[in-house]
Amino acid sequence: MLARKGLLPDGFLLTRLAEDQNQPNRSRSRSQRARFITKSGSCNVAHKNIREQGRFLQDVFTTMVDLKWQHSLLIFTSAFLCSWMLFAMIWWLLAFAHGDLEPRNPGDESGPIPCVTAIHSFTSAFLFSIEVQVTIGFGGRMVTEECPLAITVLIIQNILGLIINAVMLGCVFMKTAQANRRAETLIFSRNAVIAPRNGRPTFMFRVGDLRKSMIISATVQLQVIRRTVTAEGEVIPVCQLDIQVENPLRSNGIFLVSPLIVSHTMERGSPLYELSAQSLASEDLEIIVILEGVVETTGITMQARTSYTPEEILWGRRFVSIITEEEGRYCVDYSKFGNTVPVRMPSLSAKELDQTRGVQEGGSDVHLQGWGLVRAGRGGFRRGGRACDSAASQPWYAQSEKPDKELEQKGQKKKVQLEVIGRQIDEDGLGDMSD
Repeated sequence: MLARKGLLPDGFLLTRLAEDQNQPNRSRSRSQRARFITKSGSCNVAHKNIREQGRFLQDVFTTMVDLKWQHSLLIFTSAFLCSWMLFAMIWWLLAFAHGDLEPRNPGDESGPIPCVTAIHSFTSAFLFSIEVQVTIGFGGRMVTEECPLAITVLIIQNILGLIINAVMLGCVFMKTAQANRRAETLIFSRNAVIAPRNGRPTFMFRVGDLRKSMIISATVQLQVIRRTVTAEGEVIPVCQLDIQVENPLRSNGIFLVSPLIVSHTMERGSPLYELSAQSLASEDLEIIVILEGVVETTGITMQARTSYTPEEILWGRRFVSIITEEEGRYCVDYSKFGNTVPVRMPSLSAKELDQTRGVQEGGSDVHLQGWGLVRAGRGGFRRGGRACDSAASQPWYAQSEKPDKELEQKGQKKKVQLEVIGRQIDEDGLGDMSD
């Protein structure tokens, strides 16, 4: 379909199909890896061996809202049919006990007054039950003043019918106005990326809203779910760790007026601090994204969820720009929403990069100090006409400057008195002449 729309060439698709056929085991192993949150946002957790099933009946309304549509409609239809059938039986018994079911002449009006007119069988009693509960009132059947019990049954059936209608309307409204319905127009990028940003490895993904109505007080929360082992040897299969979202305001709030790239800097204290390109494929972790906010038009709190597994995290890539300015307004091209481009990035983790930078910075400081103090040419240290290599021997003033290295590292400059140096040279010259 993508090739038909001209987004991808046919050769690329054919090549990918051939690669997928040649690597069946790899795709099968990836598909078998379980995840807690699916890409659509539903929880992939099965609850088994629940012995106290009666707890669900204590909250009937929430249980009915959580049911699927076909099950809810089946329950509503069964409730109406059972109530109609129950009261039809009651109306038939009232008519039978009052003698209204005995055959009478159509023109004879001198007989006893029935409790309910025009009830001659169970079918007519069932039709009258429907007319009472849904307040149709065709006019052929009605309750008379002869039986007070019939008036009481009429009141009870009306109240029960109103309760069933209220529950049904409430369940239908709540099912159609659930928080995950608004989340259908909130989209996340299919893949997350790790790319350098401001000199630091950064985990990034893109989120966007297809509707013009905004999400008020939108917040993004990131969590890492991984298997950990404590110092005592306890295995925690599901360990949830929060990830700080990169935001100058030090909060997780976002202004989702256009697609945004949500980022997390992989620095010290981050759960992804030791993640590298080699260890990414073998890591058993899942990064869960939770977006919460209030719908502007309805005022209902909504929540959108997705997750990223190691197979869906691309190392050394970044998202392309999709926002352009045209005719005085900003335009968003959603056809490039998940497109990425490669960038130059080392395969080391953030921890390894910090260690490498620390060694280089420490070595460069020593080298610069030596360069500024003893470097005289390309050959190494020079004293008079003899050159010595820095790795093989030490300069003539190396021992005298050892106590002053700490002062130099603290930023204090060493003061050298030229008069002392000149006096020492004169004394050395006089000693040679005397010899």
